[in-house]
Amino acid sequence: MDRRTTAGMSRPALSAVTELFKPITWFPPMWAFACGVVASGVSMDGRWWLALVGVALAGPLVCATSQAVNDWFDRHVDAINEPQRPIPSGRMPGRWGLYLAVGWTVLSLLVATVLGPWGFGAAALGLLLAWAYSAPPLRLKENGWWGNAACGISYEGIAWITGAAVMAGGAMPGGESLVLAALYSAGTHGIMTLNDFKAVAGDRRMGVRSLPVQLGVDRAARVACWFMAVPQVLVIGLLLHWERPLHAAGVGALLLVQGVLMRRFLASPTERALWYSGFGVPLFVAGMMVSAFALRSLGVAP
Repeated sequence: MDRRTTAGMSRPALSAVTELFKPITWFPPMWAFACGVVASGVSMDGRWWLALVGVALAGPLVCATSQAVNDWFDRHVDAINEPQRPIPSGRMPGRWGLYLAVGWTVLSLLVATVLGPWGFGAAALGLLLAWAYSAPPLRLKENGWWGNAACGISYEGIAWITGAAVMAGGAMPGGESLVLAALYSAGTHGIMTLNDFKAVAGDRRMGVRSLPVQLGVDRAARVACWFMAVPQVLVIGLLLHWERPLHAAGVGALLLVQGVLMRRFLASPTERALWYSGFGVPLFVAGMMVSAFALRSLGVAP
């Protein structure tokens, strides 16, 4: 194991730092920011760099920070559920997990200043929710209803709205964009529940009241599916109301396939939660982009 010593303290290997930041989790907020960029209807000419900075802020900075914060304050639960993670395994020695969480918070805020008041405010709110989700005294994740809501708002709603606002020069996004951002945030509540099925035993022992712990595995799985499906049904209705039948059909087709996958997931939630995350969630986020292009075609940008 590659560890060097500075002032008597071991430093984690770069591979452990990368694992702590969990790059695979960066995709949802990056994608949502991109959806906001598309929905804004603003040309990328001369503003492409804002989109790039925003995508980097949403993923490798703010989302990575949230992962570091979560792993630090979850290190005791992870020692039961996932002892191979960087902190409980010892590959992230001492208080390095905390130092990285704090350092990445500061770096995220510095980069956010490039995006103006909207970008900075959104980053600050996202980081506040990240710390509130994992850290005492709030520790929102100890209740699945509140914790999953915080993640949905951060990962999808804030990112989408910020992408639209930044591209529009700081103007408030139109009502249509705000409604879609809110609906997809609600849908993400269900997606976040999928992550809790693998940790039921440890959560029960440590007093974390995830939805599978509160409701039982089977009922929590049904609730997660309803949370994912109902907002998409409402999106389809809105797209039809806005006279975008092709986009509505696209979201509808994606939802239909999700429904088939949900039936298999519900038959064995604990074993198939990660499977559904891999196959069903990409269909959900694909519908987000279809909806964003529908707004672009409407010309409702601020």
